[in-house]
Amino acid sequence: MAIPITVLDCDLLLYGRGHRTLDRFKLDDVTDEYLMSTYGFPRQFIYYLVELLGASLSRPTQRSRAISPETQILAALGFYTSGSFQTRMGDAIGISQASMSRCVANVTEALVDRASQFIHFPADEAAVQSLKDEFCGLAGMPGVIGVVDCIHVAIKAPNAEDLSYVNRKGLHSLNCLVVCDIRGVLMAVETRWPGSLQDCSVLQQSSLCSQFETGMHKDSWLLGDSSFFLRTWLMTPLRVAETPAEYRYNRAHSATHSVIEKTLRALCSRFRCLDGSKGALQYSPEKSSHIILACCVLHNISLEHGMDVWFSPVTGPIEQSPEGECELMESLDLEADRIRQELMLTHFS
Repeated sequence: MAIPITVLDCDLLLYGRGHRTLDRFKLDDVTDEYLMSTYGFPRQFIYYLVELLGASLSRPTQRSRAISPETQILAALGFYTSGSFQTRMGDAIGISQASMSRCVANVTEALVDRASQFIHFPADEAAVQSLKDEFCGLAGMPGVIGVVDCIHVAIKAPNAEDLSYVNRKGLHSLNCLVVCDIRGVLMAVETRWPGSLQDCSVLQQSSLCSQFETGMHKDSWLLGDSSFFLRTWLMTPLRVAETPAEYRYNRAHSATHSVIEKTLRALCSRFRCLDGSKGALQYSPEKSSHIILACCVLHNISLEHGMDVWFSPVTGPIEQSPEGECELMESLDLEADRIRQELMLTHFS
């Protein structure tokens, strides 16, 4: 006699069909220390996210046991800050690993939909001038409104034939372009570029490049390291400094550019899903790029809420491209070189 086999839904057994939402975890039932150690963020920050994303996470569903926005946000924060779908994380809020994955997907898309709300250059002239003043006050570099760099985030191999995501170390990754201000606030983020692309190629094809080339940010420039081309709107260091003015320029450039290096380290330190310590992101390139962007949105929101961007050191090196990879290919932009020479003459002689 055949014995019927029933596939059991653990969530259903635990909570039944009568629940419209699964409020399995109550913020009021745990301490602030527990929230910080497990999810990486304080209670009021989590409440803010519930208010911000609640409508998007409460879409009509045919499932009779929809997970509450609060639980979805905790699940996503747990993944972003730990980097893995650990059973203990699901157990902490009472959901299965499959439900954890759905929660991460829902919260990620809700944050990506709001990226332009939290990641952007200042719009008014007073704010732009304030940026320039702050950067100039750091090391004497005038006219700077942001520092730019790229960071590689490891992802699983899309397929055996696609080599476009294989970086110079032979690993699959996304090469992400990031611009920040002096406080570490992200003002531009592009996360979709394949890891095989060099930093200079990423920038050249980016919407960020289009903005500056079309004069959207006039009388301002970014600072980038020697992995980028010198442009009228992008000041890079001199490969060989020979005069005192050139030495002073390079020192000021290095001190100012260090802001983006510290910011990227802090980003990977807070969001361990990005640092590779728990392995590559186990998603397609598109979904991985969305997860990276969602973490960047959370980074800026946390700054708005007074959380320290450089709150802890990263435990391992972040994957950045070596400097100088584009130098041999660069055709000198004469106007950009003139601007850099004038900058050194005026401010560093």
